[in-house]
Amino acid sequence: MDKATKTDIIKKYARKEGDTGSPEVQIALLSARINELTEHLKVNFKDHSTRRGLLAMVSLRKKLLSYLARENHARYIELTDELGIRRAK
Repeated sequence: MDKATKTDIIKKYARKEGDTGSPEVQIALLSARINELTEHLKVNFKDHSTRRGLLAMVSLRKKLLSYLARENHARYIELTDELGIRRAK
């Protein structure tokens, strides 16, 4: 992910100016990175070290999503719809 893409994502999901640590921003950045790695693994299916990193990112995103669902459920629904993430039951 290049710097311009990353700053665009941060601007779009930030709660206020200079916000890079809110769960919304972290989830959006992880989702972009997960999508990139998924495309990479479709071509390089024997790249097991990248697959391990991808699974760690998916796990971290899941934890952040569950936190956001507890703290601000309306924002959780909005964010999952925007990013196309399936919701937990």
